[in-house]
Parts: sequence; C-alpha cells; structure tokens
Amino acid sequence: MLILLSETHQKALQMTTQAANGIAPAHIIRQMVETGHIIAESALDVDQVQPASLDLRLGEVAWRVRASFMPGPRHTVADRLDQLSLHKIDLTDGAVLEVGCVYIVPLLEALALDDTMSAAANPKSSTGRLDIFTRVIADNAAEFDTVPAGYKGPLYAEISPRTFPILARTGSRLSQIRFRSGNVSPSDDLIHELHSQKPLVTSGDVSIDNGIALSVDLSSFDDNQPVGFRAKRHSGLVDVDRKAGLEVLDYWDPIWQRGSLILDPDQFYILASKEAVRVPPTHAAEMVPFNPLVGEFRVHYAGFFDPGFGDVSGDGEGSRAVLEVRSHEVPFILEDGQIIGRLVYEPLSEPPETVYGQGIGSNYQKQGLKLSKHFKAFEG
Repeated sequence: MLILLSETHQKALQMTTQAANGIAPAHIIRQMVETGHIIAESALDVDQVQPASLDLRLGEVAWRVRASFMPGPRHTVADRLDQLSLHKIDLTDGAVLEVGCVYIVPLLEALALDDTMSAAANPKSSTGRLDIFTRVIADNAAEFDTVPAGYKGPLYAEISPRTFPILARTGSRLSQIRFRSGNVSPSDDLIHELHSQKPLVTSGDVSIDNGIALSVDLSSFDDNQPVGFRAKRHSGLVDVDRKAGLEVLDYWDPIWQRGSLILDPDQFYILASKEAVRVPPTHAAEMVPFNPLVGEFRVHYAGFFDPGFGDVSGDGEGSRAVLEVRSHEVPFILEDGQIIGRLVYEPLSEPPETVYGQGIGSNYQKQGLKLSKHFKAFEG
C-alpha cells in the first residue's frame, strides 16, 4: 500500500515546493516513461520507481574489462568496450562477479531527455552496504554518475565488488538515478530555512557549512549492541536479489570497542551517525561522499536520501544515516563524535504523491545501525 499524502498536506506542499525546478518525484518519473523520455527494454518492475529516483536494472550481458575508463566526448561506451573488454558474461541465468574485477553492464533503461532535464546516479543503499563500487556511465561522458541535459542514448553500469563476490542477473538493481529539472544547487540558506521550521537532525549543536554536518557514533549504543561492523575478507557469495538470507557472522565481525576506531585501509566498515536524519516530504537529500578536510577516508557510497526519510510523513521520526566507510592508503583513527560527512538538500520540482516509508516496502526507515537487507537481523 502506498503512503498517500492528505489533500491538506498536498496543498501545503504546493506552497513550499518550487513548481518547475528541482528533483523529479515519482509521478513525474512515471510520466517520463509514458512520454518516452525514459526508455525501458521491458516493463518497469512494480517497485522500481522510488519517491525521488528510479532503480536501474542490469541487462543481459556483462563485459569484464581491463580497467575502469571514461569514454570522453569523442567516444561511446561501446567504442571503448571494443578496445578494453576481456570477455563477455551472460547474465540471463545469473553470474558471479568477482572481487577486484571491473565489469561494464548495459542497463535495461535508456534516456531521451529534453534540454531542461539532467540526471545524476548513485549506488542503491544496499549496494553501498555491500561495498560494491558502482557507477553509471553515459556515452561521451566526461564524468561518472552524471547525465547532461538533453542526453539521448544508452546507460551502462560499471561494477567492481570490493569485499564480497556477488551473484547478479538480468534485472538486478544496483544503481539508482535522479532527474533534475532546471539548475537548482544545494544551499546553506535552504538548509537553515528548513531546519528552522523543524529540525533536520537531532543534535545538540548543529553545524551548517556546505551542508549539514553528521558525526559518527562510537559510544551511545546499548552494551549488547556493537558500534559497527567490519567486513570479513574471503567470505562467501552474496546474491544481490535475495533478502534476509545470510548469517551476519559469516560475513561481518561486530565492533564492540567504544570511543575510537582505527580504520585499516584494507577493510570495509559499517557505522552509524549520532544524529537521526530527517528529510521533509518537499525535499530530497544527498550525502557528500568524501571531504578530504575531515579525514583520509570515504564515507557513504550510496548518497541519496528520499523525501520522507526519517519523517513522520513516511511513518518514521528520525532515522540514523548508516555510513559505509573505507580508509584511504593509511590507517586512520576515527573518534566518537567526529564529523564524517555532510548532508545537502534540494527541493522537489512538484509535491510528491508518495514518500519514503514502510508502506512502499522501504528497507531502512527508522533504522539505527543496520546492515544491508541481504542479512538476517543481528542478535548480539
């Protein structure tokens, strides 16, 4: 059952949401499918359209390539595959993608955007929590995960499992894409305005500077709960389409040490923010993936937060941000309460009909420290 906003709430949203520029909500994405701006090789899955994004499905084949690449303005992705591919893998019945290898997969969705609509992609939350490095590439692209306004052509996923070998197949969804009309940039003025209306995070002191600061929690969990998880190396296979089937301890070591944590550059960690995050139903949010000013580590491969995340409109009042953390090059000491990332907000182009929440099968509403949906609940 979808979460439908009341007529009164819809009218209120219309007063506070820009009419044209901003992130496209779900009903606009569906209209783009109907008008041919989004072209799908097969009918969309029932749950493929999210409140402010579209899940992207893997196609029928994967190419193992020698290295990651950018096609550049003079080449299509297919041009570069002719030069760089090692072998072709059939995904129709499922195939194993190995750790440390790079694969290029044509997606079942292509685009025919008009000149006012651009797009940005990101790994899905569950993808990031499995340490699968995934980026979307468009023909003639100069940047990963970025589709310029007016683009017409196919989309490809670059996939590189970093910790666990994965089983994927045609139709598996590892990436998501957002559509943006006009040129709306995140601003601290917007965040101050939203936060003054109702707090965007629960915290004693809120820092807003190029986004709203989030800090890591290494102390406040109950004694029977770990403060994080460290991925085990050389563990078993993960089927990306199977939910709640894996034992946590077969893949993860719980972290019980409190106060500080030494990040090993060869390891992958799941941690959580101290602050509970709230995204109003009028807006969408994204976590800045890495800021060298806060430390030599990367936080949060999967940066999209949907409208209604952690909000009462989506049957959740405050949800922590789960952090996928990997250190760069050298060991790094992470301290409790240290700022580890910043959240930026953008308005939706129109009031949404649905928001993030359990009524549409959302996996991470009201979350604390939580592994991906592929694992059974952890019992300490």
